[in-house]
Amino acid sequence: MKTKKIVFIISLIGLLGAIWPFSWLISHPNTEKLGTKVWMDKQMQIIESETTNIDPSVLRLSLQAYIKARHMGLDSKQLLTIIDYSKPSSERRLWVFDLKNGHELFNTWVSHGKNSGGPVASSFSNSPGSLKSSLGVFVTDEPYMGGHGLSLRIKGLERGINDNAFSRDIVFHGARYVNSETASRYGQVGRSWGCPAVSQSTIKSLIDTIKENTVIFAYYPDKHWLNSSEFLTS
Repeated sequence: MKTKKIVFIISLIGLLGAIWPFSWLISHPNTEKLGTKVWMDKQMQIIESETTNIDPSVLRLSLQAYIKARHMGLDSKQLLTIIDYSKPSSERRLWVFDLKNGHELFNTWVSHGKNSGGPVASSFSNSPGSLKSSLGVFVTDEPYMGGHGLSLRIKGLERGINDNAFSRDIVFHGARYVNSETASRYGQVGRSWGCPAVSQSTIKSLIDTIKENTVIFAYYPDKHWLNSSEFLTS
């Protein structure tokens, strides 16, 4: 009798089309050759089916940068983290995508540097002491325990744009001022000293996922960077 009830419930779920809670179990691998137009179009399609709040032009640029980084041997897990600093901090503007299996793993709030702007960042720097965020392509390093608890070092890969990130101690860390409640109440999350801080409830799982040689793409429509980045130009 118990077995019949279980079968009935499963059948009912199927009839109602209620499979979405289990969608993360279904892989969407991209079997096309990395870097080809077909691969790019397929990857765009897969990711856009997983999320609704990412700018397609930012996504395409991030995939372009990822291809370059992977060809350079800088990616070990086929993961891509995207931060879109053109969005206000009140929005979920950090994503992590599993490109191997075609899944969105994270979409959450992230801070920018206190001197980069208010609710919307507009100024970026590679200079020590600037208290500003940096743009460009990074690769994750090792986690460590610091003043903010568990944190993750990152290395900037673009000379003059973000290559001081490691020495500036620009890291992923948790912060009590980054969460949905703060975003709703104040129209923005709190600001860091340049670090991409996330909520304290997210930081451990985020670090465990993206640590040790995964690619980060931090975007803002800065013309100089867009026109000079080796990751975005042929």
